[in-house]
Amino acid sequence: MVVHSLSLFMSQAYLIETPDGLVLVDCGIRGEHTAILRAMKRLGRDDLKLILITHAHPDHCGSAAALKRLTGAPVAVHHLDAEVLALGRCQLRGPNRLKVYFTNMAIPLISPPALQADIVVNDGDTIEQFGLPGTILHTPGHTPGSCCLLLDRKIAIVGDLISTKGTVHIQRAFIDDWQQLTNSYIRLRDLNLETVYPGHGTRAVSGGEMARAIDNQLYLVKPRRGDRER
Repeated sequence: MVVHSLSLFMSQAYLIETPDGLVLVDCGIRGEHTAILRAMKRLGRDDLKLILITHAHPDHCGSAAALKRLTGAPVAVHHLDAEVLALGRCQLRGPNRLKVYFTNMAIPLISPPALQADIVVNDGDTIEQFGLPGTILHTPGHTPGSCCLLLDRKIAIVGDLISTKGTVHIQRAFIDDWQQLTNSYIRLRDLNLETVYPGHGTRAVSGGEMARAIDNQLYLVKPRRGDRER
C-alpha cells in the first residue's frame, strides 16, 4: 500500500495504491478530475475502485461526479453528509462571522454538480472489499458527516481536521458543532497514530505532532454564540 498525495488548487487529495486497485480520498473542486486522471496515468493505473469523500464541502467533493462518470468508480460519503452531496450545495458555520459570510457568498461559484452517493458509510465500516485495509472513523463537528480513513490502525487521512499550511494546526474556521468537533479531536488524538495526512497542506505529520497541535490549540478555539451544541 502506497499513499500518493496530490496537491490540488484548494486542498489535498490522496490516491492509495494497492495491488488490487486504487482508492481516491477526496477530489478537489470542480474541474480537477483532469489532474487526478493524470496522476493515475503517471502511476500506470486505470483501476480506480472507490472515491471516498471525507466531507461534502466543494473543495473536497467537487470533481466526484466527473470522476465517477469517467472511471465508473462508486462514490462513498458518510450518511450524514449524503444529502448535502445530493443537493450540490452547503452552508458553512463558524466563529468568524465575516469569514463565514464571504465564504458562503463564494461557495456557489465552486459548488459541485449534485451527486447521489453510491455508498453511504458509518463509523467502523471497512472498505476491505475495495482491496484496502481501511476503516471509517466518524469525526463530526466540521460537518455532521465528516470522517477520516484509518489505515492499518496507524495511518489516517483526516480531511479538514488538520492542516499543515504554515504550522500544524487544527481546523477552527468552520464549525458545524463545537462539542462534536472537540470530541472528534480527542478521539483522533487518542488513537496514537504514526502518520497523519491533512486535508490542506502538502506535508504529512506524525501522530505526535498532531496530538501536540490538538492539546495546544483545542481549547483556544471559541465557538460563536449560536453554534450548535448537540
